[in-house]
Amino acid sequence: MFFSSVRMRRSVPAAAALVLFLVLYLVARTPGAAAGGEDSAAGRYRFTAMPIAMPPGYRPVRTVRNVNPQYRHIRSWISSVGAAIALNDLTGHGRDDGLCLVDPRTDQAVVTYAPTAPAADRFTPFALNPAPLPTDAAMAPMGCTPGDYNQDGRMDLMVYYWGRTPVLFLARSDAGGLSAASYRPVELVPAASPDGRYHGPRWNTNAVNVTDLEGDGRPDIYLANYFPDSDVLDPHGQANVVMNSSMSNAKNGGGTHVLRWTGATAGKDPTAVYAEQPGAVPFGASTGWTLAISSADLTGDGRPEVYVANDFGKDHLLYNASARGRVAFTEATGDRTPGAAKSFVLGHDSFKGMGVDFGDLGHRGRFDIMVSNITAAWGLEESNLAFVNRAGSEAAMRRDLARGDAPFEQRAQNRGLAWTGWGWDVKTGDFLNSGRLDIVQADGFVKGKINRWPWLQEMAMNNDQQYTNPSMWPDVQPGDDIAGSDTLAFFAQKPGGDFVDVGERLGLDVPTPTRGIATADTRANGALDFAVARQWGPPAFYANNSPNLGGHLGLHLYRPVKGAKAGQGLQGPGTPAYGATVQVQTPAGAQISQLDGGGGHSGRRSFEVRFGLGAHSGPVNARIRWADQAGTLHDQTVRLTPGDHTLLLGDKVEEAASS
Repeated sequence: MFFSSVRMRRSVPAAAALVLFLVLYLVARTPGAAAGGEDSAAGRYRFTAMPIAMPPGYRPVRTVRNVNPQYRHIRSWISSVGAAIALNDLTGHGRDDGLCLVDPRTDQAVVTYAPTAPAADRFTPFALNPAPLPTDAAMAPMGCTPGDYNQDGRMDLMVYYWGRTPVLFLARSDAGGLSAASYRPVELVPAASPDGRYHGPRWNTNAVNVTDLEGDGRPDIYLANYFPDSDVLDPHGQANVVMNSSMSNAKNGGGTHVLRWTGATAGKDPTAVYAEQPGAVPFGASTGWTLAISSADLTGDGRPEVYVANDFGKDHLLYNASARGRVAFTEATGDRTPGAAKSFVLGHDSFKGMGVDFGDLGHRGRFDIMVSNITAAWGLEESNLAFVNRAGSEAAMRRDLARGDAPFEQRAQNRGLAWTGWGWDVKTGDFLNSGRLDIVQADGFVKGKINRWPWLQEMAMNNDQQYTNPSMWPDVQPGDDIAGSDTLAFFAQKPGGDFVDVGERLGLDVPTPTRGIATADTRANGALDFAVARQWGPPAFYANNSPNLGGHLGLHLYRPVKGAKAGQGLQGPGTPAYGATVQVQTPAGAQISQLDGGGGHSGRRSFEVRFGLGAHSGPVNARIRWADQAGTLHDQTVRLTPGDHTLLLGDKVEEAASS
């Protein structure tokens, strides 16, 4: 008894210290505990929800997918992705008010217009039809990425799927307006079909990034498949399906494919030819369960680096070591300091990477990285990741990345960005034109009535050897709920640089899981609008009617196309200047942005390169860097007045003639 009392007395200080630590941790961990300022921050914004026009007779009926028999007891989990949305200039009229969206309720890729579009940009909405290319009931579209894939100055659409390889819908030269007949469907990965049925690989694609990887000005495609090639959506399929091999370091995913642009033709029957680049990505970084990819030129050499966000384990930052005619990457990782958690070190995390975006979060003229994870309180207890660029210069960044070091510091909690819910797509954007980026984040997983978080928590503590077998997973079926009422997060950046989530105060708190986010100045008035894809719910559009917007600089960057006549048919001023990066300097600080050819989870912003100027009303010096189609990197500084500019990037920067 004496010894028990002594041990108890000796344990009291340690127990008290442990209790104090837990209390302090929970106070710090509770979302919003140290935020403050929500009301004052929210008062600067105003968004108006507007309905999106859908095709005549559109009847959403599905609420869950048909899946492989091995997945039937977790069919709501398997049905948790596929909603996607993109904004861009589809008509060639100079306004980014065209929409391409994927709605799992119909398993269709729909082309329509933003609710803010003028009459000249409106048309009868329609669904893209891949016929005569072979399809079957075991396929479903997962996303839509606009782009000029044959370099003729017309906006095409790439749709990627579960159950087959992607399809390019190439705009025909004789199309006078937008309709299903305006596009010719072309296989991205050619496959023979002697009997009219699909015999190609059963890709299950969830992540696509389109950018100029090799520095020749043309759109290359980096894509990754989530599930390995298998009959995921075939209710009569073979028992050839698996789940992830780990909750923290899974490496049995569908794999990476890097496709180089090699040729194209224009005309009534356009073509685009891509060749896969074997071995472009180190094997250890190529087999994760990828949900998002984004890219940015971190080194200033005209070849963008790529960030790969993987579910169930390590993300990867890939240094671009490509040369003309060959795409090649090496991996760079962060250094762990004594006070850093392992998962806060770039390339070493065990989190569930769901979305990623590059943006200049500190208006310092450097690209930072924002990553979405599962951050639900009492649910897996992860964190979003905000990697702040600590390189002294682009040259220093190049030296660090080349030797495998990633000079980024994780600061999500310090900046108020750590916790939201079950995160997905994330997009940065200056919605006030203040010179400071805000962040919109999709959230939520499976909507139902029965809370299944306890089952998921129990599953997360299992031995890794059990995960790959679908039969070992707990039921997630219709009626079950896991983070189903999470709402859209809108992180407003306060003058001091910290962020606060004002989504609820802005009326964005619709309790339906969201997936993709697209941003664009759809009215060409300097106000950044956004659209949201909801999983098993109607897509949403939010017009930015915020009062007292600052000035802006909006750049539409094109490479010249011989004979292009903007505004005729679907013709634009040129072909998008993939890979172009712009830096500006104002009294409020430096800013950097890029032409984003399409990255993230399932949302695609427009191609406009835009900057908020705040109260600055004078001309702005803009340093523009781009590669021409001969692989030559150009670097020119031009002086531009605030407002919108359409620039042609040939041997030099030229303002496009007004149509």
